[in-house]
Amino acid sequence: MDARSLSASRRGLMHLHKVGTPPKQNLLREFTARVKETFFADDPLRPFKDQPRSRKLVLGIQAIFPIFEWGRSYNWKKFRGDLIAGLTIASLCIPQDIGYAKLAHLDPQFGLYSSFVPPLIYAFMGSSRDIAIGPVAVVSLLLGSMLSKEIDPYLKKAEYRRLAFTATFFAGITQAALGFLRLGFLIDFLSHAAIIGFMAGAAITIALQQLKGLLGIKNFTKETDIISVMHSVWGNVHHGWNWQTILIGVSFLSFLLVAKYIVKDIEKGINPSSVNQIYFSGEYLLKGLKIGIVAGLIALTEAVAIGRTFASMKDYQIDGNKEMVALGAMNVVGSMTSCYVATGSFSRSAVNFMSGCETAVSNVIMSCVVFLTLEFITPLFKYTPNAILAAIIISAVAGLIDIPAAILVWKIDKFDFVACLGAFLGVVFKSVEIGLLIAVTVSFAKILLQVTRPRTAILGKVPRSNVYRNILQYPEAVKVPGILIVRVDCAIYFSNSNYVKERILRWLMDEEERVKAACQPTIQFLIVEMSPVTDIDTSGIHALEELHRSLEKKNIELILTNPGPVVMDKLEVSRFANLIGEDKIFLTVADAVSSCSPKQADEV
Repeated sequence: MDARSLSASRRGLMHLHKVGTPPKQNLLREFTARVKETFFADDPLRPFKDQPRSRKLVLGIQAIFPIFEWGRSYNWKKFRGDLIAGLTIASLCIPQDIGYAKLAHLDPQFGLYSSFVPPLIYAFMGSSRDIAIGPVAVVSLLLGSMLSKEIDPYLKKAEYRRLAFTATFFAGITQAALGFLRLGFLIDFLSHAAIIGFMAGAAITIALQQLKGLLGIKNFTKETDIISVMHSVWGNVHHGWNWQTILIGVSFLSFLLVAKYIVKDIEKGINPSSVNQIYFSGEYLLKGLKIGIVAGLIALTEAVAIGRTFASMKDYQIDGNKEMVALGAMNVVGSMTSCYVATGSFSRSAVNFMSGCETAVSNVIMSCVVFLTLEFITPLFKYTPNAILAAIIISAVAGLIDIPAAILVWKIDKFDFVACLGAFLGVVFKSVEIGLLIAVTVSFAKILLQVTRPRTAILGKVPRSNVYRNILQYPEAVKVPGILIVRVDCAIYFSNSNYVKERILRWLMDEEERVKAACQPTIQFLIVEMSPVTDIDTSGIHALEELHRSLEKKNIELILTNPGPVVMDKLEVSRFANLIGEDKIFLTVADAVSSCSPKQADEV
């Protein structure tokens, strides 16, 4: 048998392989499967399968309180690591908590309260071994900014505090609800790039706010944008700056002797109940709800990102929905025990990790140290200068400015960098809320752009192979004469169906002009490679029908290759497969090319 006969024989065998049509699915089963994959992708009930009732009860308790699972293998070696880590993060959290409470316009003890009760709740319910719980700079600033727009924190101190507890309560409810309803994927809409810009902007805003304490300025702006802050700073340069506090903040020398403005007395004792201080009715209820939802989502995003980061370092998994329930529960309880919104702190979690923590017991150790501090040591804090607290906060938030990460975002994805830069500029030049809004808006815009304007590509044959690839990625790939091969890299929905049709026709128009100028064979076949097309809707089918009619007028045949099971099923149901002919749907591009133009395919 000669080479041509062998080639023809092989092509004949290849033509026996057709695109499979999936069996008809029961509508209820298909809907159930889709819901399960959306909300229960991790199959949380799998451990309960085929287990006796007593075992299911134990597993249920462990699901809500993971400490009863990992606690069985707890030993002295792990405790030693947790003890050292807990003491280390406690030494860091105490001065930070006092400073962060000032960012939220609350008395210093409320920062300490928030590092006492919430970490205990999280230790029992959280699934991360490394995350350290407490107040954080970004959420403290966000709360201080949003709450102070509703109530003056100095003129109406009691009402302001009640609104803070109300916002914390609804932040916890929001977090727990997302976990119970398996809606954790919603926080993924805030992209990593946007978070980088948001946190960098927040860091600068926080640092600028500390100029009041660092420079000893009494009359300082309540606005957070850089223009208002710098105007306030330079407006007080001749009569508002205090050289003693500047000296203390910069040098840390002899600050107890020369400090003029110091922290007020910190109330001694552990968290008092605040259940009766939460607004469950009245004009502040909706305001507390709004602020709580925003603060809860930001806190949740930060905590889950931190938990996933350190979990990947130690090669273990955390349950995102359990994390949300745990964080929500601790903030609900916290709102009833004089705490404001707590979450995972990146700086403390990093210290916790580096100190050798083994489990969430390190949070318990930290909480115990904070308890002792509240009971016995708080009177000593009244000698701590504001300048020192300002320096501590500036030092703590400096790590939030991650320039290498921003540069990497620029190199990888320019649109991501726009989200990063937009969030940064929004926070610095306007407010935390505006920065957050810009971050979410740009992230959604990116999603919409990718959905409504999917990528398409012209394919060519890679030499000495039967593989067809993007000619831009593989310049050596050769176009088959008389055939245009286009790949669509996205599902075809109502939002992009018209664009996909018009883009394919523009590719065809460009190719016709090229072959005419080069005196090459005219285009007789248009092959649409549909491997990346995961789904198609009614509008998508209609667009393909319009494309087919347009091609018929040009005497060009439309051919499809390798549609997936969902797409193939819809092509059959809509009778589009019959419209173009089932013999025009192939398993691979190579099969389609061989069938349409075997001579040209062999030559290529």
